[in-house]
Amino acid sequence: MTLLSHALRAAGRSTAATGPARRPTVLVAGGGGALGSAVLERLLGGRRCAQVKVLATRGFMTAMDGLEAVLVGTLDFEAAPAPARAPGAAAIADSALVVFDRARHANGRELAFLRPQPDALGRIAHWLHGHGVRDLIVVLPHAPASLPDALKLGLANLDEQAAAALGFEHLVFVRSAQPPVSARAKEWLQRVADGVLAQMQLMVAASNQPVRAHKVAQFVVELALQLPASTHGTRVAPPELVWHAAQLRDPAPLVQAWLAARELPPISAPRPRL
Repeated sequence: MTLLSHALRAAGRSTAATGPARRPTVLVAGGGGALGSAVLERLLGGRRCAQVKVLATRGFMTAMDGLEAVLVGTLDFEAAPAPARAPGAAAIADSALVVFDRARHANGRELAFLRPQPDALGRIAHWLHGHGVRDLIVVLPHAPASLPDALKLGLANLDEQAAAALGFEHLVFVRSAQPPVSARAKEWLQRVADGVLAQMQLMVAASNQPVRAHKVAQFVVELALQLPASTHGTRVAPPELVWHAAQLRDPAPLVQAWLAARELPPISAPRPRL
């Protein structure tokens, strides 16, 4: 069964129960890279979560209020999944974000964070589901051109299908941000200008450059917080949606409209001019 089939099947299930909003507990796998650390900072700074947890391979000291390290071994996701939680035990988190990103070495603390590998998605998702996580968001790198080939090519379709088959209430795959393809200009002079600007990257508008990690994090965190109140099912956030959200000061209305399957504002890149 394809990922689309899973999404269509899940879309017909009952919606999430409505009720008083409560602050969720969110777990992050992959908090050491530029994007992962931006997600953690956004979750902690927004004060909209009861607790923020991060998977770590060793303990570390932190002065951030509300951040908890969940110690796991790297082998837990290289062979077989770790044992599930004991019957009756509390869920490890309400929602989880698996962030694929390149390693960075800013101050050495990032080495303590678990760095998910693309081929371990199925095992990580299985572990999270077994520990009571209801909602899962899988975030692909925001700048795939600078990453190893394994991440440039994205996740294997079978890995995504395996995660979708586990039965999460909500599952979202967030693709790498890319601007929509601009239509070819009708005026010959504008076509010449487009060709010149395509060869002169320093003159291209910022909206046409790769988005920044903190803008993707802003979108991803807003998505994680609004997701529990939406219809159950599997979704794919396309590259154009992620790019469009990165152009906004506040992506909350866009996220709300997308989750409710309402019409979105037109996504169009401004055409640079000489």
